[in-house]
Amino acid sequence: MVAQNMARRSTTVEDLPADVLACALRRLDGPSLAAASCATAGLRALAADPETWRALCHARWPSLAARPDLLLSSSSAVSPQRLFADAFPFPCDASSAELLPVPVTSELVSAVDVYHRGEPLLSRVVETSTSSSWFLTSPFCVDAVECKSHAAVAVPAHAPAELELSWVVIDPSSGRAVNVSSRRPVAVDRHWYTGDTLVRYAVVLGGCKFEATVTCSQETGHVREISLTVEDADGAAVSGEGTLRLLAAAMAGPRKGAEEEQVETAKRRYEDFVRSKRGRKESKARKEVLVDLCCSAVSAVAVLSFIATVVLR
Repeated sequence: MVAQNMARRSTTVEDLPADVLACALRRLDGPSLAAASCATAGLRALAADPETWRALCHARWPSLAARPDLLLSSSSAVSPQRLFADAFPFPCDASSAELLPVPVTSELVSAVDVYHRGEPLLSRVVETSTSSSWFLTSPFCVDAVECKSHAAVAVPAHAPAELELSWVVIDPSSGRAVNVSSRRPVAVDRHWYTGDTLVRYAVVLGGCKFEATVTCSQETGHVREISLTVEDADGAAVSGEGTLRLLAAAMAGPRKGAEEEQVETAKRRYEDFVRSKRGRKESKARKEVLVDLCCSAVSAVAVLSFIATVVLR
């Protein structure tokens, strides 16, 4: 009896057949699977199955189905497990982005997914060529859905604020990725002219703001436009070259867990960024007013001096 009890106590989950364990691991979500892989060497080997991580990536980001070569090709540099580890958690602030050289890459792939209450609503994949001088010197902007050919996807009534957005930027040459969306809206506004609803998602990296905007038509409720732009602390658009530096630093940097907490953190950092930009703009305006007053005073003194000189003659 004692021997039997000891045998029972020494039994572990790894005593199960490998195929049973593999089947159980396939039912876990990404964070749980990553945690299980840290338990033992045996579980780590089973949890490293590329097919399991590929299925998790496709379930999390349905847009990846439009580019199966990213994860299915044996020659691809993008590992499914690496992609999930890069794109699922929030990136840390890329504060040293300006110190990094421009990465050597000819293409960026944007996997864009819109969800409503956790259900996929719209998916797009956008390929952006980064080798041209036009891209490097022009303001960075990627359109997942263009206004002139809006998607025939209607947002449920009174639900723009319930939309969630994932915008994963992938560098196929290095196999690294980063999610530059706050997942949940940081602001919901109205367009001053058209009245369309603007749902904004933003993360602040390296002192710059990555802002993705989903535009919903006021008349039909359809998604009219989805775009990503980057601006610096002064509100100026960041060029393609500057954006590549920011993305390279974010991809190479650490990640943060606790998604619920990081969603709130992203919104707070966005609000701090907006307040800081407004403060810088007001300070710049005050300086310009002061300079104008000084110039006016100098001009007035010069004119009075000239008049006095003429009168005294």
